[in-house]
Amino acid sequence: MKTVAIRASATAIATLLASTAFAWNEGGGDQKEALGLAPDVLNGMEIFDSCAACHRSEGWGMEDGSSPQLAGQHRSVLIKQLTDIRSRKRGMPEGARCSSVLPDAITNVQDLADVAAYSEMLPMNPEWGKGPWGPETPEYAQGERIYKDNCSRCHGDAGMGNGEELLPRINGQHHEYLLRQLVLIRDGKRGNADRDMVKQIKGFTDEDMQLVINYVSWQQVPKDQLADFGTAEDRRIAGRGDRS
Repeated sequence: MKTVAIRASATAIATLLASTAFAWNEGGGDQKEALGLAPDVLNGMEIFDSCAACHRSEGWGMEDGSSPQLAGQHRSVLIKQLTDIRSRKRGMPEGARCSSVLPDAITNVQDLADVAAYSEMLPMNPEWGKGPWGPETPEYAQGERIYKDNCSRCHGDAGMGNGEELLPRINGQHHEYLLRQLVLIRDGKRGNADRDMVKQIKGFTDEDMQLVINYVSWQQVPKDQLADFGTAEDRRIAGRGDRS
């Protein structure tokens, strides 16, 4: 059932991208082709073995922000980021690391579609990295105001993003990763950043960035999208990012 749904959404997204101009997204090429393909998630699972060294076998990334959580991310967003990394448009340390792996792991556009679909289907880490200020703090409230004034229009009230418009979900993503990306985007160091977003956050101070990302990091993921594990040892391992 889920594969059928993915096929339907792939066609819809490919049609939308063909008819809509995104200032920050050239589209076309491998990206457009991959979005229109019916994915083979079993092949995607095999390809993901090459991603696991950085992103872990569950796709949960690392709490220290050295690699993002890929599990649960919109397939369309993953396809865009992978094509940008392959073409070196992203221009970031993570892109450099991935670029050294991708040529052997993803040999054609079908592989690209497959690994993105597999990643989207993975349940997310229930113990993702959060910021220092919880929901009852004044800093959380300040971050909420900044988010609602500047971010919710694109990323949604709950941080779910919008796959059809290639807007990533940011709820459930590690705090340290989100903070580093926001700094890179504000400072013009992420090559494939949304130009509208760059303009939107250009005036953000470092404190603004810390407050808004802290707020985002506490936004909840629907329970049915989270991995189900319950032992203290499991939670401890997830929290420290143990790959063993």
